[in-house]
Amino acid sequence: MEHLGTEPLHEGKHVDFVAKRYRRADGSEVEREIVEHPGSVAVIAYDDEFAYLVAQPREAVEEDELLEIPAGTLDKEGEGELEAAQRELAEEAELQAEHWSLLHVIYPSPGFLTEKVTIFEATGLSPASGERDDDEEIEIVRLPLAEIEQALPDIRDATTVIALLRLKEKVGG
Repeated sequence: MEHLGTEPLHEGKHVDFVAKRYRRADGSEVEREIVEHPGSVAVIAYDDEFAYLVAQPREAVEEDELLEIPAGTLDKEGEGELEAAQRELAEEAELQAEHWSLLHVIYPSPGFLTEKVTIFEATGLSPASGERDDDEEIEIVRLPLAEIEQALPDIRDATTVIALLRLKEKVGG
């Protein structure tokens, strides 16, 4: 597909809204309104007994305690994906990890959102501290690996569902 042009619609604090025109392989042209997002990272951290999740309010979907894996936006200049994931794990779950690997890369809503989420796996955990944002209300939740299957129907965050399904494959929880 060929990108024909972009018209800015609104510049936001965290995302921008644009209209983009494209020419498809068959020659047809389409215009799409798109939310441009800098991308994000997420971390499925676990040890021999637990996966470490966080419960926090998510006003956009009017949830008081949405259960998720630690995650955050790539919004710090010069910070790579792995560094952002390490920062988020310390900030949200108060953990650091000795071993890191790429688990999966997803597009949560590719019909209108450019966000790419890079999901990391973190093991060899130990306590850490990080500085949370002033408006963050986070409760750390230890999910027993043996209870992943039972927990999945109640988890509504897509990134977390994907990460837990991949973890379940790996550990047989």
